[in-house]
Amino acid sequence: METKLILCDLDGTLLRSDKTISQKSAEILEKCRKNGILVGFSTSRGRGNIIPYEAQIRPDVLICNGGASIVYKNTEIFKAEFTLEETRNILKTAYEVFGDNAEITLDLIDKFYWNRAEDKSTDYDWSALYDDFRDFKIPAMKICVQTTDREKALKISSCVQNCDMLPFSDIPWYKFSPKTATKENAISFLCGHIGISSNEIISFGDDHNDIGMLKMCGTGVAMGNAIDEVKAVCDFVTKSNDDDGVADFLADRLL
Repeated sequence: METKLILCDLDGTLLRSDKTISQKSAEILEKCRKNGILVGFSTSRGRGNIIPYEAQIRPDVLICNGGASIVYKNTEIFKAEFTLEETRNILKTAYEVFGDNAEITLDLIDKFYWNRAEDKSTDYDWSALYDDFRDFKIPAMKICVQTTDREKALKISSCVQNCDMLPFSDIPWYKFSPKTATKENAISFLCGHIGISSNEIISFGDDHNDIGMLKMCGTGVAMGNAIDEVKAVCDFVTKSNDDDGVADFLADRLL
């Protein structure tokens, strides 16, 4: 079937380990666009954390915060977020489970908050805004807590009904988001909005939260550096993110 949309995860997929997009990848994606194929990002990052990559690639589609927001042609067409009560309950429970040393991040559509002003334990985003989350007053799209303990993560997710959780494979954190905020739900909504089939999409990913997207798209491609669970559900495995796996696959299959 004709390809009408290319969707790329960012971290571990289109981004190299140094968090840059290679010139080769940018050029190949631009060639695909000139051939009439839409290009998009599908990422757990909030929009504020992908601005430099937007400038370089000029994507037609942005699926942000793991599916909580869809931007098409610079217009937001979908948004999912916790209620303020749910947001505050999750933050409160995180502190109850982990104590005052709980490390928490929170995403809005265009802002990213962290409850550590200094000495952040990972370098995921050094520019985050500071908030201690003791009296937060804005509904969150996504909340992350530093832990690898699934049982403790379950205690947090179970404090509200509208909550899914997933671990990250590359950093010791769990992600908590509304149940409707998944990449696959976002793709389903997007397809209905722009009039294409998911079978006309090629998607690329590497981690747990890419699995639903990769399974539902017509062509799911795992990166060479992807976790085994991702490779198991994909149609193809390409080279790693540091070896221009996205660009090489597209050059071979589409161009």
